[in-house]
Amino acid sequence: MNTRHFTRAIAAAVLLFGRAAVSTAAELRVGTCQFPVSSDITANGGWIRKQMAEAQALGADIVHFSETALSGYAGVDHPTLEQFPWEQQRSELEKILALARELRVWVVLGATHRLTGSHKPHNSLYVIDAGGRIVDRYDKRFCTGGDLKHYSPGDHFVNFNVNGVRCGLLICFDVRFPELYRQYSALGVQLIFHSFYNARQKEGSIHPKIMPPTAQANAASNAMYISMNNCSAARSWESRFITPDGLIERALVLDEPGVMVNLVDTARKYYDASGTFRADAIAGRLNSGEAVSDPRSRDRTSY
Repeated sequence: MNTRHFTRAIAAAVLLFGRAAVSTAAELRVGTCQFPVSSDITANGGWIRKQMAEAQALGADIVHFSETALSGYAGVDHPTLEQFPWEQQRSELEKILALARELRVWVVLGATHRLTGSHKPHNSLYVIDAGGRIVDRYDKRFCTGGDLKHYSPGDHFVNFNVNGVRCGLLICFDVRFPELYRQYSALGVQLIFHSFYNARQKEGSIHPKIMPPTAQANAASNAMYISMNNCSAARSWESRFITPDGLIERALVLDEPGVMVNLVDTARKYYDASGTFRADAIAGRLNSGEAVSDPRSRDRTSY
């Protein structure tokens, strides 16, 4: 086997291994939530519990909240994190864990995660199972320049199964790095929970124009569902649920609190233009078909 074919075989094996655990048809009802996150952790906790109950009543198996939904966002809601009320956040988090256990729903929750000593905290998503246990945590990998004044970047992927659907996590600025989506694709992830805080922006901000299309392109390029939510404070953009063909299935109302529940159905077929060659591309083979050895092909300055 030559190097090219070996590389293709390895890439295909990685994709097949990643998909193996989720090869059978599965359904997952996703509750995507938005509310006006603020510096008031008690108020944030109240919004979260209210929307957990609303999503569960609508049939959600898992409820998704925005970036720093519980804690508020450093540099916007909190000028600094030096006096952050950690015990207040812990108290509200414990109420959320108890409610997840009572409602029997999974939760993806944005919060600030404390570290030790002088280390800046992480900007994180907690994965809470239906028993009210934190089973994993994703830490924002690509922090903006402003984020790095307050947060330590993360260094790992998180993927987990709910109802047979393989899920992954990303936060805000991560959307600008398609390499992260590509790695999740190689891990067999079918649904990304991507949490944002793009609110209280300056007038004329470009973010409402570019963030949703960027996520749509990532969904289509990797054949993934995306639950893409945002803080609903003024000058935001509305939360969306994106299907694996890159289309917007549904969106919430701009700058208003809301909950929507959408179905992930892994048996449903979507348009996937790049699917045939995705394993090759992940392996680094960036053309389809077989390359030819021809002098007129090699000579790129003549006609």
